[in-house]
Amino acid sequence: QAEGIPVINLSPIIHHTVQDSSAIESLVKEIASACKEWGFFQVTNHGVPLNLRLRVEETSKVFFAQSLEEKRKLTIDDNGLPGYHDTEHTKNVRDWKEVFDFLSKDPTLIPLNSDEHDDRVTQWTNPSPQYPPHFK
Repeated sequence: QAEGIPVINLSPIIHHTVQDSSAIESLVKEIASACKEWGFFQVTNHGVPLNLRLRVEETSKVFFAQSLEEKRKLTIDDNGLPGYHDTEHTKNVRDWKEVFDFLSKDPTLIPLNSDEHDDRVTQWTNPSPQYPPHFK
């Protein structure tokens, strides 16, 4: 059993009325530390309503209960576009998990490269599986 899993309180960026740069700086450092030391963390005071979280959880269960063949119809391509994958590796060892990556803003404009002087972008959109129909 893991003890001491980092719990990150997002209220400094969710519920702020006046931008408090020191609170936000502290939050960024806390997130960086959790990522470096643990690789994950629990988030509190994020502002996502409970009914939405429950709907996402139930719809996700329906999607991931499908056959591998159905899920792989939405496999991420070599460009890293959002979608399904089950072959992620950490330190050259296959992770035993399935993932469906998605964009929080759909569509999202992505720079074509890391050159700050190149303003070309490409547009990424979230894939929408046929089943479950409300998994969007």
